Amino acid sequence: MAGRLAKTILLIENDTEVARLIRGMFNDSISCLFEVTHVESMSAAERYLTRHSVDIVLLDIGMADPPGLEAVRRVLAASPRVSIVLLSSAKDEEIAVLALQVGAQDYLIKGQIEPRELMRALLNSVERKMIEEVLFIEKERAQVTLNSMGDAVICTDTSGNITFLNPVAERMTGWLLDEAVGRAMTETFRIVDGVTRKTILDPMAKATAQNRVGKLPVNCVLIRRDGNELFIEDSVAPIRDREGQVTGAVIVFRDVTATRTLEEKLTHSAHHDFLTGLPNRMLLNTRVAQAISHARRTKGRVAVLFLDLDGFKEINDSLGHLIGDKLLQSVAKRLLSCVRGPDTVSRQGGDEFVVLLRELQHPEDAATTAKRLLNAVVGVHLIDQHEIRVTTSIGLSIYPSDAKDAENLIRNADTAMYHAKKNGRHIYRFFKPEMIVEPVERQFVQRDLRHAKDLEIELQSKGSHVHTQSRTVLSGIRHAALLNAGTHKRIRRKSTQSRDRGGMNGSIKS
Repeated sequence: MAGRLAKTILLIENDTEVARLIRGMFNDSISCLFEVTHVESMSAAERYLTRHSVDIVLLDIGMADPPGLEAVRRVLAASPRVSIVLLSSAKDEEIAVLALQVGAQDYLIKGQIEPRELMRALLNSVERKMIEEVLFIEKERAQVTLNSMGDAVICTDTSGNITFLNPVAERMTGWLLDEAVGRAMTETFRIVDGVTRKTILDPMAKATAQNRVGKLPVNCVLIRRDGNELFIEDSVAPIRDREGQVTGAVIVFRDVTATRTLEEKLTHSAHHDFLTGLPNRMLLNTRVAQAISHARRTKGRVAVLFLDLDGFKEINDSLGHLIGDKLLQSVAKRLLSCVRGPDTVSRQGGDEFVVLLRELQHPEDAATTAKRLLNAVVGVHLIDQHEIRVTTSIGLSIYPSDAKDAENLIRNADTAMYHAKKNGRHIYRFFKPEMIVEPVERQFVQRDLRHAKDLEIELQSKGSHVHTQSRTVLSGIRHAALLNAGTHKRIRRKSTQSRDRGGMNGSIKS
């Protein structure tokens, strides 16, 4: 058992007298703790170390071959995990001190060595080596962990200079660890606000100064060494020693560019038409509401133009949906070319488009835009070798004269478009309150007819036979309801024709 617990020592000493004195210090009382082997040259020591397991090397650095530090390096090359205790003369003590930095654990001055001191040095060297091994393993484990992480990691000291980058951080910043170490964080980790483009202050310095965990602001963009940009998210924390003192900071961040791009695409899809890329109904309602709010503050005007293509269904049915889709895309481009930057062209669905004109000075300006839209749409659309001509009908409504909110402003423009289409197509019509009379009348007629039906059911429930007088009453109610609707239609038609001759409505001759 004693043999298994004994520490093996290799004594490398070419001075036989020194070797005899050293071996003599291992008396019977401690001989069970150590097993000593003696060699006289470095080449013999290297051969021995390659074939045997040795715990401690007791090395005389005053040997001529090889001298000083080179001897320590050769021992470690032959046995990297061995403990080394040096035997040095007083004049070589400086070399012995330097050798501690190379890998030796301790040194003794020849001529001043006592058995107790030798035993202490040998045992301490083994303990130091074990501690070094544990620290090395822990450091290696931490290094492997950091290098295996999917997130980037950067560490700085209290001066804000970089002390560590893991491979992911190297790839994301464009800086290699060897190049970045010692450089200021602000030099290798340039971040700006993705919206304002303003430089974001060094988060590591803030974490170090405030001694608390933090995060980067939203829309944070990392500018790589080559100038490319990445959206990143991160967390920053101070690094503390055993006493709780801040010794630096660490930032862990990841590339979220793909996620941001996907979010932007999803957001765009939720608010834009998939076929034309124009704002959809939801986004249009928001923009009309915003335009009205601004116009209310500035006492301005807003116009909504509701467009419906004339005869689009026939084109779609005869040439196919693919041609129809391409025609809609062509119309969308032409509509966009007719409006200003602040204005909006939206597709409501099918062959319906809505144009929002912001900050309108005069209603006549909306009419000018309507004429421009009519002319733009009517031109020949060359689609897959088909020359297609299509016209559009436009209804216009103006805030604040026609409606005070987005929903009614769009609805009234739709009503005006219906009248434009009914009165010849390829024209525009401004909304008039009288235009909504017909839908109201239809409701009244339907109400009267429902009442007549309810009365008939009630009379039938009182007997199996409906008297002739009752039938006459029901017939009169129905006739009156229909006659009333027809009378209003004739009156309204005359009124509309009169307004069209003197109002702000127009058409474009093809």
